[in-house]
Amino acid sequence: MAGLTLSGNWRDWLPIRIWRDADAWSVDWCHFGHRPLREPFFCDSVELALRRPFNLAFRQNTGMDALLEWQQRSPGLPPTAFILHASRCGSTLMAQMLARLDSHVVLSEPPPLDALLRAHHHDPAAAAWQPARIRALLSALAQSRQGGERALVVKLDAWNIFELPLLRRCFPATPWIFLYRDPLEIVISQLHSPGRHMVPGLIGASPLDMSAGQAASLSRPEFIARTLGSVLAAGFDHCANHGGLAVNYTELPQAVGGRLAGVLGLDASDAIIAQAGLHEHAKRRGELFEPDLERKRQAADDATRTQVDRWAQAPYLALEKLRMQQCAAEATPA
Repeated sequence: MAGLTLSGNWRDWLPIRIWRDADAWSVDWCHFGHRPLREPFFCDSVELALRRPFNLAFRQNTGMDALLEWQQRSPGLPPTAFILHASRCGSTLMAQMLARLDSHVVLSEPPPLDALLRAHHHDPAAAAWQPARIRALLSALAQSRQGGERALVVKLDAWNIFELPLLRRCFPATPWIFLYRDPLEIVISQLHSPGRHMVPGLIGASPLDMSAGQAASLSRPEFIARTLGSVLAAGFDHCANHGGLAVNYTELPQAVGGRLAGVLGLDASDAIIAQAGLHEHAKRRGELFEPDLERKRQAADDATRTQVDRWAQAPYLALEKLRMQQCAAEATPA
């Protein structure tokens, strides 16, 4: 843009959107300065940053080669851990606990990463360049803007569990967890306030896609239970075959400073700081968190319970069996 020349130096800028226009892919950048990412979701941080006068006046757009060039010039923190999840099961709580730490950069469902992970679904040529550009994107997002960061934790979208093999090709040594919950509780929450993947056709190209006719033929409880069942089944399969740690919502928040401390890059003092403020609602700042397990169960009618039992209970039980095996192995002295 006229009046602003960066010459390939993106210090204090972050990529906030990646999209395909005809045959070209583009990147939007936003100036964040030294402001840490403390909001529940990356898009919340972007919304705040875009309100700043500087960002209202100057918008930067490049091709994706800028990501590769910036990675070579200024490598970001390597990922410490990935958090994948089944939705409505404490992943935002976990991310907000870690975001309290000056030592951690926490990326909570960044849309640019989702765009690159799923690029091959609508661009046949993408498979050839996805790994390099995914690594470059995370490098750009994981710059040390405060000066003391030493860990990067990335929470992905629920539907990204299907892209786990690609993510593992990009970062084969990075540990990851799959967080889940009793499926009846997830389904009730999604019926009350559906996420994007629980509305037919809303998230775009994905292994969760159904034809419009098939989706229209299903009741809302069946569509949501089937979708959740697919996510849970993929979570189990990838945990069993790609080294993921199965983590139940019931283990939170204690597991963050306990079982998962090493995976998340926490020391003893980090764990104490992360535990602070757990009485607050993870997604709605200023509100107190109130346990809702019983309320969710009481809200389920027989038809909903039937669909959950049919589509989601088996993969949930498989995950629970795997988790118990993993916990037993962790407790056994080497």
